[in-house]
Amino acid sequence: MPTVNVYYRDEAQSSRIKEITPELKEFVAKELTCGEIALKSDEVSVRLVKVEGSGMIGEVEVEVSAFAFEERIKKQDEICLNLMNFIRAKTKIGDVKAWLALCELGHSWKNET
Repeated sequence: MPTVNVYYRDEAQSSRIKEITPELKEFVAKELTCGEIALKSDEVSVRLVKVEGSGMIGEVEVEVSAFAFEERIKKQDEICLNLMNFIRAKTKIGDVKAWLALCELGHSWKNET
């Protein structure tokens, strides 16, 4: 399932992101839904990561990892721009950078029946 890592330096940015986390999960689920898979918000993991130092290139940086379905590959830049604009609009954080890492994924759980 997709993971969203949100990197920040300032605690005020963390508070803003925490406030929109449910909406962010819903947004990412919709953006990553494609013909092969329909995601629900409870299938998206959001993590907030405090960064020490000055190596970031944005006030907030967002990195999404998800499986590389063809439809996602074709619209990966659009997904990143939509995600950046969503976070900027909801949090009023001006300098947001977003990346989408599409790759082969495995997972560590199975359904117990």
